[in-house]
Amino acid sequence: MRKAAFLGLALVVAVATLTAGQSGDTYKPTRINKVVELFAEDQPVYYTQVEGGGYEEGKQFAQTWADYITYNLEQNPFDMTSLRAFMQGLVDGGPTKSGHRTPTVVVVPPFGGIDEHIMRANYWVIEQILASGAHGVLLAHARSAEVVQTLVQAARYPHAPDAEGIGEGLRGHGGQAYAASIWGVSEEEYRRLADPWPLNPDGEIIIGLKIEDRHALENAEAIAAVPGVTFAEWGTADMSMSFNVPDARSATELPKVLQDARERIFAATQAAGVRFLDGMPRDRMTQLIDEGVRIGANPGADNADYARRYTGRRMPW
Repeated sequence: MRKAAFLGLALVVAVATLTAGQSGDTYKPTRINKVVELFAEDQPVYYTQVEGGGYEEGKQFAQTWADYITYNLEQNPFDMTSLRAFMQGLVDGGPTKSGHRTPTVVVVPPFGGIDEHIMRANYWVIEQILASGAHGVLLAHARSAEVVQTLVQAARYPHAPDAEGIGEGLRGHGGQAYAASIWGVSEEEYRRLADPWPLNPDGEIIIGLKIEDRHALENAEAIAAVPGVTFAEWGTADMSMSFNVPDARSATELPKVLQDARERIFAATQAAGVRFLDGMPRDRMTQLIDEGVRIGANPGADNADYARRYTGRRMPW
């Protein structure tokens, strides 16, 4: 959405009697996945991250300011019992201020998409994650289109609508009962809705990619263009390591090699219609939103509030 449109919406919000954050009683969710609902309106979303945790942590985060929670298993113990308990804690501590049963939860698997062999050998991990009731996965080090194609297959059932370039879904029967209980739907309805969006307009699962090293960078355009991908990031810290330059996450100006990498990945996502995730410092939030960034990396409650008002968001937070 162009800056003028965002400014117009922001002005409307500014003169309203109630702000979006105050008017939750009148808002009715239209989707299970809060992020999909916001993306469908071209609204940016903002996340926070947890390094594991179980039931009590889930209850604690049920009323989070964030639109979605990244549950990081990349560097943490692979514990599906805790993840399931976390999801149940979110349900028991909910609903969210927007009326959604839980915040969206995106899980980072404990392996990287180094090549297709690794992805196929570990597709069962994706099945385990989604069977917990999580709403999406974010794959680290996604290095090729073939890796991503297998990831999308792993997130789909065999009966899902055909998609060119994507083979038959790999999820099996039997894992849907718990996930359906977390989503608050029947098992039959879960099997219908548990498909990547926007590949399937009715889908409630989101697929994210970290195109975060120089190897992935060389395939950025093909990776972003795989059907079924919802969002992608360029991974500042890992990209810095890959090019052997100082960690640029807090730098006021990126080294040219990193700036070039970011621009190439951003362009690839925009060409493919994939939402782009990036850091959003307060002094550049509006600029980045106008540029097209649609996911803010853990900006904190105050900054997220500022950005939501700027874009005239209707959904309560």
